Amino acid sequence: MANLHNTLARLSTIALAVTCIILSQSVLAHGVAEGDASFLQGKEGFHFWPYFYLGAKHMVTGYDHLLFLAGVIFFLYRLRDVGIYVTLFAAGHSLTLIVGVWFDIPANPYLIDAIIGFSVVYKAFENLGGFDRLGLHINTRWAVLVFGFFHGFGLATKLQEISLSQEGLLANLIAFNIGVEIGQLLALMTIIALMSMWRRTTAFDRQATVANMTLMFAGYLLVGYQLSGYFLAT
Repeated sequence: MANLHNTLARLSTIALAVTCIILSQSVLAHGVAEGDASFLQGKEGFHFWPYFYLGAKHMVTGYDHLLFLAGVIFFLYRLRDVGIYVTLFAAGHSLTLIVGVWFDIPANPYLIDAIIGFSVVYKAFENLGGFDRLGLHINTRWAVLVFGFFHGFGLATKLQEISLSQEGLLANLIAFNIGVEIGQLLALMTIIALMSMWRRTTAFDRQATVANMTLMFAGYLLVGYQLSGYFLAT
């Protein structure tokens, strides 16, 4: 059993490292695939299941979302606390996703995605005790809510680039967001299960530092990529 736990711990750390490599090839996690964009553009009226599916697909493949959520729950041991933080993130994400598209609020997608990358850096730095060493006391719940706003707005900027039908738009956005939240729940269940097994190992405390340093690196990778895109585009 001890060997199994050690193996799972190593695999968890390796998985974070592999995620960083994947991010270097696929950092546009908020983007809508060309085929999906064409599909959405060709739909008139309300279509619950297609939008629901694409919303769930976005969350399950959204590396930035998953990295941030992993950081948020990293040291949360009670399901009640996990529920509170995830609900705050979902509330922020849902609000700006729907409002951003519905009211067509303009924003530079590169800068929004850079802030999303920074949210991963922030959470990893907090997990490493960085703010405590600096003597800073940040309300973690408010921080998760605020970053939730940016995560939702990041997807909104991508959906704004698609010529979506105005007929049934609000209902379709709600269906899309329901899919996002269901996808988030499924991904979260997997993360919690892996984290629970990892925490039972004797090496968790030592490997937790490495894991959060890896998270921070992934966040910097996202920030750097998006800022590069911004300066190249201007």
